[in-house]
Amino acid sequence: VFQKMQTYECYFINGTEKVRYVERYIYNRRTDAMFDSDVGHYVGFTPYGEFNAKRWNSDPEWMEDVRAAVDTYCRHNYPIVAPFSVERR
Repeated sequence: VFQKMQTYECYFINGTEKVRYVERYIYNRRTDAMFDSDVGHYVGFTPYGEFNAKRWNSDPEWMEDVRAAVDTYCRHNYPIVAPFSVERR
């Protein structure tokens, strides 16, 4: 059985003051490549992941969209997520 998976995660620190966006590409429980908004580019952890990271990092339009994901997905969806995660006791 083979497993291929992508995850997209938003981490909120002090509301929307500090937001971190992480995108992971996983194959068989091993992270091949990862984008972290704090780093600002893709990092590959396997030969296949390094190949993809190099390809994605060399495309300026793609990188512009991925870097904007912090605002597009995380900060945009914060008002929807906040009542369920932040305001819980």
